[in-house]
Amino acid sequence: MAVLFTDKAAFRLRTFLREKSANSETLTKKGVRVGVIDGGCNGYEYTLEIIGQPNPDDLIFEQDKMFVYIDPKSAPLLDGIIIDFAESLTQAGFIFKNPNATNTCGCGKSFSVGECTPTGAPCS
Repeated sequence: MAVLFTDKAAFRLRTFLREKSANSETLTKKGVRVGVIDGGCNGYEYTLEIIGQPNPDDLIFEQDKMFVYIDPKSAPLLDGIIIDFAESLTQAGFIFKNPNATNTCGCGKSFSVGECTPTGAPCS
C-alpha cells in the first residue's frame, strides 16, 4: 500500500495536525485519514480529514512524522496515489495524482475507476 505526500502536502498536513492538537487534549493518535467516498461528478470523491483515533480496521502507517489512516475499502483505489499541495493567488488546495483513476473531473477532487465506479452527480 503506497500513499505518498509531497513535501508541500506533508508540511501543510503537519501544520493542521499541530493546530488541531493545540485545541484538543484528547487526541492520542492524531493523524490524517485519506479516503474515498461515493460522490462527485465522476463517481468517487477524495476525502482528507484530521482525526484523533483510527477506526479498528484502518490500515495504519507513518509517513513524514505523522500517522496516516486508510479504511480498507478505500485502499485499492488509493494505492500509488501522490498527494500534493498547491497555492496560488486564486486558490489553494490538495492535488491528487492517482494512477488508478481512469477519468478525473476538472476540479481534481472526483475520479472514476472503470466499471466499478458508482454513478456520478453532475457538477453544479
